[in-house]
Amino acid sequence: MVKINTPTSSSSSAQYHIRISGDNPPNLSECVSYVSDPMCGAISTFIGTTRSTFDDRTVTSLKYEGYVPMAEKELISLCETVTDRWSGVSKIAVHHILGDCPVGDTSVIIATSSAHRKEAIESCQWLIDALKESVPIWKLECYEDSGGAVWKENFEWKGGRRVRTMAKSSSGDNEVNAIEEELGTEVQTKDTTHD
Repeated sequence: MVKINTPTSSSSSAQYHIRISGDNPPNLSECVSYVSDPMCGAISTFIGTTRSTFDDRTVTSLKYEGYVPMAEKELISLCETVTDRWSGVSKIAVHHILGDCPVGDTSVIIATSSAHRKEAIESCQWLIDALKESVPIWKLECYEDSGGAVWKENFEWKGGRRVRTMAKSSSGDNEVNAIEEELGTEVQTKDTTHD
């Protein structure tokens, strides 16, 4: 049975502490306190913050939206995968913001604890990558000086390769073509208007 410590729960025996909220920003002290365990010699954390630029554009904020029931369900599944893959992981905490996240503010925190550092570090890294790939939380990147805003795509796995799938409208019609880019390489664009 999976136990979840909700923001209002006083349970301290749950293995996973998951919070997706627009009311309570992610809290590092709370996450570290939750995963602390006398049997664990390692705590690994990841803190995601809003950066001020992207592709030479000034970012003012990110706005997160999500389908919370499905996001919580997916995070539970990811936490179960972590404890299956890294059996030494004792506890996991995940906090993610919904709503506005100005530059410099924290949008996501992940903390994992284990007896030894390798499992804590590897599981924390895997969990943030998996969260970005599969949890239904979306981000709108907002730019200064009427620069508009862009919904940012998360990564997907395709045939064992990490790729980003982007949609591009063909000029003159409503057809949308998918363009894939293998991560770690330059973006390749393809003009699909004459195919």
